Amino acid sequence: MKAILQVAVEMEVPFFDVDSMGITWHGNYLKYFEVARCKLLEQINYGYRQMQASGYMWPIVDTQVKYVKPTTFEQKIRVEASLVEWENRLKIQYQIFDCASGERTTKGYSIQAAVDMQSKELCFETPAAFRERLQPYLEAQ
Repeated sequence: MKAILQVAVEMEVPFFDVDSMGITWHGNYLKYFEVARCKLLEQINYGYRQMQASGYMWPIVDTQVKYVKPTTFEQKIRVEASLVEWENRLKIQYQIFDCASGERTTKGYSIQAAVDMQSKELCFETPAAFRERLQPYLEAQ
């Protein structure tokens, strides 16, 4: 799928993210995805504070991670997040690369659905608050 919006974040795997063998614990990859997802949404001024102010929450309803190669303590990685679906839900694809070699170490996706904060009802169409922020990127394509 073609990305509508994309961002990359570089980081170093910290000591507290690895297991006793120095390998990144599997659950931390979702945290790395979250860092990139936040940066992606900030790019269109729709971070979690703006979501809340617009009257919607966007819980994650599905996620998938494919571990291709392990990452290790002090390894420099690049986490890429790409918005690939937005009309009925947000689907963001992720890839993690080793900065030194350029090799992909991890890939995955997350799916978020809009929920009206007042009624607590699931929205089957992406709310206008998000569509408006995304519109300039859609027009540029």
